[in-house]
Formats: sequence, C-alpha cells, structure tokens
Amino acid sequence: MPSKRHILTAVAWPYANGPRHIGHVSGFGVPSDVFARFQRMSGNHVLMVSGTDEHGTPVRVLADQEGVSPREVADRYNRVIAEDLVALGLSYDLFTRTTTGNHYAVVQELFTGLYENDYIFTHTTKGAVSPSTGRTLPDRYVEGTCPICGYEGARGDQCDNCGNQLDPTDLIDPRSKINGETPEFVDTEHFMLDLPAFADVLGEYLDSKSGQWRTNVLKFSLNLLNDLQPRAITRDIDWGVPIPLEGWRGEANKRIYVWFDAVVGYLSASVEWAKRTGDPDAWRAWWQNGEAESFYFMGKDNIVFHTEIWPAMLLGYSGQGARGGSPGWLGQLDVPSEVVSSEFLTMEGRKFSSSRRVAIYVNDFLRRYSADALRYYLVAAGPETQDTDFTWAEFVRRNNDELVATWGNLVNRSISMAAKNFGAIPEPGELTDDDRRVLDASVAAFDTVGDHLNRSRFKAALQEAMRTVSEANKYFSEQQPWVLRKTDPERMGTVLHVALQLVSDANTLLTPFLPDASNRVHAMLGGTGVWTGMPRLEEATDSIGGEEGTSTYPVITGDYADNEARWESVPIRSGTPLSRPDPLFTKLDPSVVDEELARLAEAVGE
Repeated sequence: MPSKRHILTAVAWPYANGPRHIGHVSGFGVPSDVFARFQRMSGNHVLMVSGTDEHGTPVRVLADQEGVSPREVADRYNRVIAEDLVALGLSYDLFTRTTTGNHYAVVQELFTGLYENDYIFTHTTKGAVSPSTGRTLPDRYVEGTCPICGYEGARGDQCDNCGNQLDPTDLIDPRSKINGETPEFVDTEHFMLDLPAFADVLGEYLDSKSGQWRTNVLKFSLNLLNDLQPRAITRDIDWGVPIPLEGWRGEANKRIYVWFDAVVGYLSASVEWAKRTGDPDAWRAWWQNGEAESFYFMGKDNIVFHTEIWPAMLLGYSGQGARGGSPGWLGQLDVPSEVVSSEFLTMEGRKFSSSRRVAIYVNDFLRRYSADALRYYLVAAGPETQDTDFTWAEFVRRNNDELVATWGNLVNRSISMAAKNFGAIPEPGELTDDDRRVLDASVAAFDTVGDHLNRSRFKAALQEAMRTVSEANKYFSEQQPWVLRKTDPERMGTVLHVALQLVSDANTLLTPFLPDASNRVHAMLGGTGVWTGMPRLEEATDSIGGEEGTSTYPVITGDYADNEARWESVPIRSGTPLSRPDPLFTKLDPSVVDEELARLAEAVGE
C-alpha cells in the first residue's frame, strides 16, 4: 500500500479591500478546494492554508476615501471574505490574515535571513509619488505604455501583455491608477531582493518542471528568467510589516512591500495552524520533509511571484543562491512543487471590474443560487487553461441540463423507486453481463478521474465523472425497473441495487466538486457520520496590525481528517433503510437570464 503523502495546498491570498467576485474564486478558490478534498479522500495528509492580504496601498486608499483607519478596512473585509469562502464550501485547514503578530514575526525572520545571507541590499531608486497627496504610489498603481511592446495598460511592476518586469520609471506616459494624475519621481532608499543571484538555481528549478507544470505557467516563467532584475522589497508607506533592522524599525513611513509579506503568508499560516493544534512544529512536515509536495493555486497575474520571486526567497533564506549562506531558525525550506495557475474569467464579454461595477460578488450570487451550482460551473466552464466567459445562459443551461436533469434525476429516480417498492436497499440477485459491465466501468472511473485530479486537470476529471453518471442513467432507462415491478420483481430489486451502487460511486467521484450535495446524497443512501467535512468560522486571538494588546479575528478551519469519504468504490449494504429523497438541485426558470442581464445593465449604467 503506497505511503500517505504530505501535500500543502497553498491558495492565493485575496486582498481585503472589498468582497470577492466569482472571477477571483474561479482562479484561487474552487480549483484548490477540489484538489484538497480529493487528496484527503485519497488518504493523504493535506494542509490547505491562505488568508486575507491586508497591507499595502489598496487598503490604505480605501481607508482614506472612507475616513477610517486601514485596520478598520482590513477587519471588515477579512470577515466578509471569510464568510463568503465558508459559504462556498472551501475546506481550509486555516484561513487567516496578514496582519497578525505571528505573520509579522515570520515575515521579519525571512527578511532577516535573506539580509544576513547577503541577498538583500539597499539602493537609492526613483519612487513614484502622488503630487496631490504626497504619498508613494506602489508599482501596481502606476500605469502607462510598455516601452518594450507598446501595450498601453502596462503596470509599474510588469507588463501583462509581454510578461516583462518593469519599473514605474520605464513606462511611457505614466499615470496614477488612483486619480489619473502624472506621478512625480523622487529619490528614495529601499531594500532590494537580489534576484539575479538566483538566476542559475531558478533555471535549474524551472527546467526540472518540464512536462509537469501547465505549459502556460512554465513558458511564462522561463521567458522572464533571462531578464531578472533586483526588486524593491520595501515601500514608503505607513501600513505594513516594519523593517526588522537597527536604524529602520522606528521608520514611520517605511515598510516591507506587500508582495513580499503576502507570499510569506503561506509559511506563516502553516506556522499559525501548527500553534493552534498544540504542536508548534507540526508545520515542518509540509515544509521540510523532502518527500512533501506543495501546490500553489492562483490566477495568471500572480505567476511570476510564485515561480520566481517566492522560490528565490525560500532558496535565499535556505542559503542556496549564488552566495550560499545558512538557514535561519526556521531551517531549510522547500520550494513549490507545482504552480497551478488559471487564466482569466470574463463576464458576458466584459472584464470583471469592481470599480466599473462589472462583477458578480460571491455573497450576492449565493443569496440566489446554490454554492454547488457555482462550483460546478466554474470547473466545467471555467478558465483552467484559457480565458473563458461567464454567461448567465450557460450557467442556467448547465444547472438545468447537467445538475438537475442528469445527476439529480439519477439520484431521485433510483432512490425514490427503491424506497417506494422496498423501503431499503434491495438484495441483488444474480448479476447479468450488463450489470457487471456498468459496475466495472464505474469502478474503473476512480482511476481515470483520480489521475486527472492528481494532475490538476479538473475540467477533464469532472467530464469523466459526469460521463459515468450518464452511463448510469442509460443503464437505468434500458433496464426499465418500473416494468420489471410487474413482470419480475426479483430482477427489479437487482437492477435497483446496481443503480444505487452506481449512485454511490458517482457521489464519491463528484464529492470534490459538489461537497454539499454529496453529503445529502450520502444521507439519502442511508449513510451515517460526516461524509465530507465542511468549513466553519472560529474566533482566533493575536495582536493585529502591529498594535499593542490582542484582538479576536475570524479564521476558517474544519474537521476533515476523519470523514467517511474515501476515493474508492464502497459496496452498499442491502437492507439499509431508505426514504423518498428531496430534490438535489433546483431547476432555474429561463427568465433568470434576462433578469440577471438587466441587473448587470443597470449596474454599469447601460
């Protein structure tokens, strides 16, 4: 029997400057949860972590607009986002935040380790400043024309069109993303991460991933490798993690840059999770194991941070760059095994934009439709390997044709007929060749679907799982148990037993995608205990935002280890009592499409 794997599921950190829309969760949320649930069902040791990204200009700008502190904004949206992700069923072992005292300590340790290993140096550079406010503009808040490819929407840190790293001073006709004004560029001293010192080791690292990573991720990363430049890791701002060096700790307007502290969150969240379990060193099994694997989930705009910058930080702290060095007290740290990046989701032909009110927020969506229906759509028609467009017509079609008429119909008619005629799972008689064929195919699907899920091919996995549902429906229709009720009741019982076994198998196959529905199907089949665990909110305590004293804050956690769900076909038990099931999914009226399109048009002022 293969040994259990330690698998870190590291999920991108959503900004705490507003609620998240479905475009966000299509990239970082649903794919990571499908993967984590499957790995737990396979018997592996999974640690799924993330949290809200709360520092930097986006939170500061919103706070200024509202006349409140950045801490108030971060507190508000940390809770809003956590509640949304729980409602979506995302099974985090820990979803926390980047303003905790624990996070500050881990970030400062990584910074100090890199500095002591000579991978961080000071440099005077030109910083963009808003003429009207006097505040520094982070690179991503300066836009202009790319000097390399001519793309007019390039940002001050990189051009999404050609993928090259940039500085704000490189841009042609730079402008502030906040108010459109032309920034001033002034001298400022910052700490820089010496990325060129990792060119060789990063090249070896990326070359080793050939054939393993998604093509878009590896190609993009390799294209950037030849032009690595030192990157600023501090900014002139008062909201962020303080610099942990003599002469800099007291600087009121100099902080560690948000991109540096956010990627450290994967590690700090693992450390916080371990402390909450009562075993402070438990995190090391996922970060220093050698055999452990780590999978990072995000949208394509975050690729460079996870395939080059974060690995460079981990390697530098571990003393594995061009200048060598030795690890700090955290010890040698593992680099990502795989970076699972999704493309972008658009909405009815428009780019998602909260500022332009082109968005479907998770909490708004879930007030009207089920979480599983959204999860299903985002896997079946989502942006796994190419940009895709969310349309209400396609959402309604998939809900009605696939969830209601295909899967829901199989569950309802097989359990209803067995409950009505036998009151329990019937005893099977002698199996026919047709019975064995469909049962064998159902068992074989676990290998096929599982292989896709292990490779993060979620769309293909769902298609294969739904194919087995279609085959089960075909078997049910061809065997006509409603006719056998009068002509051959014993054969009817055998057919219904086979059909219920197919329902049980399909429910297992669909569990990573549809966790809420799978729990209900488990109960409909007479199952007891928790089939697959669902997340919950708990209150944690730590210092927040560098302030003195402790505060409570919400975290997502859950009990997932001792669930009933296992990635295998488990024989159903004859005689298990059954009752008539409730509908598994709700059929949507076609008028929903027009209603939602009218709501969108009103929001954008059309």
